[in-house]
Amino acid sequence: MGIKVKIAIIGSTGYGGVELIRLLASHPLAEVTSVISSSSAGTPITEGYPHLTGIREELLDDVDPAAIKAKADVVFLATPAGVAAKLVPSLLEADLKIIDLSGDFRLKSPALYEQWYKKPAADEAYLKQAVFGLAEIYGDQVLNAPFISNPGCYPTATLLGLIPAVKAGWIDPSTIIIDAKSGVSGAGRGASLGTHYSELNENLKAYKLNQHQHIPEIEMVLSDVASKPVVTTFTTHLVPMTRGIMSTMYAAVQGERSSADFVELYRSYYEGRKFVRIRPEGQWPTTKEVWGSNYCDIGFAVDERTGRVTIVSVIDNLVKGAAGQAIQNLNIMMGWDETLGLQFVPVYP
Repeated sequence: MGIKVKIAIIGSTGYGGVELIRLLASHPLAEVTSVISSSSAGTPITEGYPHLTGIREELLDDVDPAAIKAKADVVFLATPAGVAAKLVPSLLEADLKIIDLSGDFRLKSPALYEQWYKKPAADEAYLKQAVFGLAEIYGDQVLNAPFISNPGCYPTATLLGLIPAVKAGWIDPSTIIIDAKSGVSGAGRGASLGTHYSELNENLKAYKLNQHQHIPEIEMVLSDVASKPVVTTFTTHLVPMTRGIMSTMYAAVQGERSSADFVELYRSYYEGRKFVRIRPEGQWPTTKEVWGSNYCDIGFAVDERTGRVTIVSVIDNLVKGAAGQAIQNLNIMMGWDETLGLQFVPVYP
């Protein structure tokens, strides 16, 4: 299919980075030419990920913008918070296209970033330059953009579940409550007490109540869609499974709306967007049904007694919530079909 776009992945030893490697191995128009890790440079990638034996066995490169430019056209950054803010300026100066999977460029206010992330913010000029890559919503801005900020996993599931109803005026944004649950891979590969097997197994816990860094990201987009400030209640939970996010959202319905009405609204809104699947009335998705895929599945239940709607949205946090959506953004950025390299059937059971 001609010359492929060359890809470098900074942060290849994290879960997001190794998921990019897995997905891009099947991409018809892109190839990974450099896997990079500042902490493990010079060691074979198979040392940390033996499952790549016979697939990718090269040594990990160090972070060097000039060397990256010699090998790649596009750079994915799958790095911890605070790292991309330091690297992006030199990568842009090297005339590389960038898709950042971290949260360093999602928020446009430096003060807001520092408040929620507790780290120094990137230069405001770069914050303004980054396009927020929620593909189904801002795809027209992603097209031909040189610098994409990939959304977070919780915001992706939550926003895709809320935006059509907010935009149509069918729910009161001031009443939104979000109950979100994630598999433990969302916490990254680093060892910690909170992700220790004996602490997590057979357990369910809420965390970062009223402090989660994805709160301002969700409110930023909802405020944009509603054309007025939106404040939400957002609670996250860690559940003893590897992959998956379920975001269950509640809001007061405005007007006379049934579950069937919501199904029709969302099917119309996402028509032609192949990675959002709307369940029929009376059916609600589970995380297992999107495992290993780039799908977001959404279902609804309107309660006439309380006047509220429950919206259930599920994704695989490492695919649609991270690497998959990043590749979807690559496809849109390059003017390709957004499904290229992502047409995986979910793994079931």
